[in-house]
Amino acid sequence: MRSIVDTGLPEIGQPFSWATKGGGMLFTAHGPVRPDGSIETGAPESQITLTFDNLAQTLKAANSHSDNVLQVIVYLTDVNDVKLLDEIYKKYFNYPYPNRSTVIVDKLVVPGMKIEITVSATV
Repeated sequence: MRSIVDTGLPEIGQPFSWATKGGGMLFTAHGPVRPDGSIETGAPESQITLTFDNLAQTLKAANSHSDNVLQVIVYLTDVNDVKLLDEIYKKYFNYPYPNRSTVIVDKLVVPGMKIEITVSATV
């Protein structure tokens, strides 16, 4: 059975929950969503940082922590942003790092959006 985590993140009018948990696991997905529900479409650094800030907020709301993250799947629209991603990623995760896959995609749902992540963690 799953339960919804109240993350405090804004509703954005799509049929999904920011985070669900069940069986001792947390499942969540994030992008560069601002507190007002709009999408950050500016510089890659801003988008990546906001995405991981949203993840950190979700982990806290679920009584979890980045050390409990088991896997991160990152979707980027520009392979040239991987180095920047790595630099920012290290600010949110401690060694040993979670398993990670980075997938380069043609585009994401919102034009100008450069990153989306899916994350699995223990709670």
